[in-house]
Amino acid sequence: MQTIYVSRVGFEAAARAVKRNTLQENPRAEAITRDILLDVRMRGDEALLELGRKFDCPTLDTLEVTAAECDAACEQVDEAARLAVKTAARNIRLFHEKQKRTSWMDATEGKVTGQVLRALHRVGVYVPGGTAVYPSSVLMSAIPAKVAGVKELFICTPCGKSGSLHPLVLYAARVAGVDRIFKVGGAQAVGAMAFGTRTIPAVEKIVGPGNVYVNIAKKQLWGVVDMDMLAGPSEVCVVADDGAKPEFAAADMLAQAEHDVECAAYLITPSEEFAKTCAKELERQIELQPRREILRKALEDHGAIVISESLEQAYELANACAPEHLALMVRDPFSALGCIHNAGAVLMGDYAPQTLGDYLAGPSHTLPTSGTARFASPLNVDTFIKKSSFIYYSSAALKEVSPTLESFAGIEGFEAHASAVRVRNEQ
Repeated sequence: MQTIYVSRVGFEAAARAVKRNTLQENPRAEAITRDILLDVRMRGDEALLELGRKFDCPTLDTLEVTAAECDAACEQVDEAARLAVKTAARNIRLFHEKQKRTSWMDATEGKVTGQVLRALHRVGVYVPGGTAVYPSSVLMSAIPAKVAGVKELFICTPCGKSGSLHPLVLYAARVAGVDRIFKVGGAQAVGAMAFGTRTIPAVEKIVGPGNVYVNIAKKQLWGVVDMDMLAGPSEVCVVADDGAKPEFAAADMLAQAEHDVECAAYLITPSEEFAKTCAKELERQIELQPRREILRKALEDHGAIVISESLEQAYELANACAPEHLALMVRDPFSALGCIHNAGAVLMGDYAPQTLGDYLAGPSHTLPTSGTARFASPLNVDTFIKKSSFIYYSSAALKEVSPTLESFAGIEGFEAHASAVRVRNEQ
């Protein structure tokens, strides 16, 4: 894992070392995805079943999970898991209830303007699956949608070799209020929800993380349907001062790096002594982890310890990084928060591990990655809301502003625009 001294390489070089861009062009994967999407568009369910047998379950013969299947699966979930799911669901719901906004109207002297907020009618959630189990991803995407008022909420997720979905995924879907569940994964799931098939209705928006083919499908079909974001591998940036606990910082770096060898973990600190202690702590903790090979590879390829010249410079580097997760392990994290402009989720202080954000605290863990936190937001209630503006003017109010309207129309050379005003004033 490389160590970078800002005093030696300069700010710009240090900033480049912590910037990520995992959304580059991938011609081969893009061509494969394009073919899959065309196949789904042309053959619908037949293509989905064929692709499902190829990639997921060789005996797949149905696409939708029945109520009976869901009932049977939920019965298998033990009480401890039920409690965990329900507790997380409650916190996620409470957090997102506070984000709800209402339509508004402003009326003065014959003029009425305003904005109408409406929830999307039908939304599709993609949940990664196959060999992994992500009930948390179900909760983090589905509950904000339901809080926003989405009427029809679907899930697409790949099944295992047995042709069934994990009971915890189905239980989480039931707790979150998901309406229909389909055993479809990969780029074909995005295509099915975008185009619609005999079994899977077309949706207005698709949300949720996925692999490279899922992301490319979302990219290629944006405009056919709306998308939440293109999510790359997980990443974390820890900003620490000399009062931080190295074992906590190391643990948080490993918490994201264990997902995949493409994940990134950075430590930025003005304390050389802390940096050296944390590096040793990383080595110690890696050896205790069952996914140590993944951790070591991720840190070697996508990790860095950056020693800044000051704590203020550390914040500047964190903003340049614009990480998915930012851990502020400093003496006064609330003051530091005012210095942070680019981050998906900010974990503050010693006792807010990313595990808390990933599962239980309430904010959605579907976060912008690859530096897109410079302009993008976490999944939230507004993700599922569309807005329409409205305008009403009385005859007298229109006449008052007519000279200005006709002047603008003349400036831009649109005579029909001016005529649309004059014809009303002539009545």
